Amino acid sequence: MMTNYAENSAVMNTYGRTEIAFVRGDGCWLESDDGTRFLDCASGIAVNTLGHAHPKLVAALQAQAGKLWHTSNLYRIPGQEAVAKKLASLSGLDQVFFCNSGAEATEASVKIARRAAHEAGMPERMTILCSSGAFHGRTLGMLAATDRPAFRTGFGPMPAGFEHVSFGNMNSLRAAMGPHVAAIMIEAVQGEGGAKQVPSDYMAEARAAADEFGALIIADEVQAGIGRTGHMFSFQESGIKPDIVALAKGLAGGFPVGAVITSEKVGNAMTPGTHGSTFGGNPLAMAAAEVVLDELSKPGFLADVQRRAALLDKGLRDLQNSYPHMIEELRGRGFLRGIKFADDYNVATIMASLRAQHVLAVPAAENTLRLLPPLIISENEIDIALGALAHIFETLKA
Repeated sequence: MMTNYAENSAVMNTYGRTEIAFVRGDGCWLESDDGTRFLDCASGIAVNTLGHAHPKLVAALQAQAGKLWHTSNLYRIPGQEAVAKKLASLSGLDQVFFCNSGAEATEASVKIARRAAHEAGMPERMTILCSSGAFHGRTLGMLAATDRPAFRTGFGPMPAGFEHVSFGNMNSLRAAMGPHVAAIMIEAVQGEGGAKQVPSDYMAEARAAADEFGALIIADEVQAGIGRTGHMFSFQESGIKPDIVALAKGLAGGFPVGAVITSEKVGNAMTPGTHGSTFGGNPLAMAAAEVVLDELSKPGFLADVQRRAALLDKGLRDLQNSYPHMIEELRGRGFLRGIKFADDYNVATIMASLRAQHVLAVPAAENTLRLLPPLIISENEIDIALGALAHIFETLKA
């Protein structure tokens, strides 16, 4: 185990790190430098889609690393063309821009939405409507897209052009609509915001409101996309088609990559020089992303994710029935699940107890514990995670 991290490290102190150093992983398991194995129900915060050291990902990266790492976007990158075609087909949209992270993807989405309005002769449409509790990244622009002071304090002034509406409330959204709105940016399931999901009819109603007022829909799929909710994209369950989709996290299974998918009409507003990325979509990232998309697209893969996620859901509901004074609410869907605890039970304490049981999870807002396992988690591993939670709850009950 690592000790005295803060005193001995030259790494900037921007993370509340746990004093564990992982040195290898296999499937849904991580091993620390002292040989302790942990069941990973965090996935690097919804990143390790296919778990750790997936043989096809390893082989693809090894093969590409021996050929070419980087050329820049001044030249064609065949891997981009292949991955873009897959993303367009899977999403029902048309064009893809590649970047490196979720914040870059959401930031680019906002730029594209505003540019599309400008090119359509409506330069006054600059406002992006966001939900209360949203988290879209840590750039200055995306800090303006969140309304949580904990992320904003000390970084003002916030860029203009963002307004917030009540989460999941159509009356609030419609009241904010007008000729100044370029786009509505929505997480169908808020990750950092506490694993909350919008009401079942909200996405369709937001799509209708956007169409009525001439605005676009940006689907922030950075955390909820790439199979995590049991669909390739979380918006697909509602049956809508957004104009812009922001992706990152799980897209390359652990290799840094982000992407923005758009309709042809919206994407055509972007011309050479309007946006760019030095590293975005380099050959290594594309090799990994193509494997992830191919694996998730195999017949039955996502159906089996839904089946196993239903087992997790049942287990969580059984725990809620057994410990109703502890579990205030179950949230999310698929393998983006949240357990909101009553105020008397601190999520940080429960996370520490889980680590003592060799299970990893992730905190979120509103005293919520997130479970974000790799999409390959087995029924037995789900039982292990549920058993660890049950042990902790029984201990707290005593």
